[in-house]
Amino acid sequence: MQTLGIDIGGSGIKGAPVDTETGQLAAERLRIPTPSPSTPEAVAGVIKQILDNFGGTGGPVGITFTGVVKNGRVLTAANVDPLWIDFDAATFFSAKLGRPASVINDADAAGLAEMRFGAGRGIGGTVVLLTLGTGIGSAVFLNGQLVPNTEFGHMEVRGKDAAARASDRVREEKDLGWEDWGARVGEVISRLEFLLNPDLVIIGGGVSRKAEKFLPAVQGQVKVPVVPAQLQNQAGLAGAALVASESAAST
Repeated sequence: MQTLGIDIGGSGIKGAPVDTETGQLAAERLRIPTPSPSTPEAVAGVIKQILDNFGGTGGPVGITFTGVVKNGRVLTAANVDPLWIDFDAATFFSAKLGRPASVINDADAAGLAEMRFGAGRGIGGTVVLLTLGTGIGSAVFLNGQLVPNTEFGHMEVRGKDAAARASDRVREEKDLGWEDWGARVGEVISRLEFLLNPDLVIIGGGVSRKAEKFLPAVQGQVKVPVVPAQLQNQAGLAGAALVASESAAST
């Protein structure tokens, strides 16, 4: 079964149909720059363009959002317009797009995909996924079950948010070498190791494609196994589509 996944980010909105049996994209993803200002109306317009590009029969659509999402309502908004805060995004998108829409935190979506199809498949105990990009997103699983809306990117490390020290954007802005940046990421994971005692940590986001450049420096600071996401940067789309497909099947 194919379901459309949409990933709303601070700089771009991506979408693609996803084979929800395998987690693989069924077509090359389309990326459109996030509008400025990134109001709900403007973002809905971009998503409509993506839907029109892929066509389809009007089935469900899964949408990720960079913030806390409970029952389809956005409670926090990072890197997008503050109009999203306390906004019923699922109801809004369903009406605007003319099809059932599910909305989920972006890191939670990526984690669901990795647990179903990727590096977390079949792993019990506590699994943490960290998405390293503009900020740091987190998803936590206990025996395969999601603990939603964790925000470990805002955990304090050396007096700052973890994201302010170890996001991929910080690596680029400070022109950090891979080993130096890996040490920063390792410091964040060391803090998580102290707090959660995870059995596995998965590194997601586009930077996971270059895992061999920084994971040795990360692993040198922690005992927990740290591995790259197998679905890499498409995990969010796959997870969003999975949530929409399963939500539609249960109604």
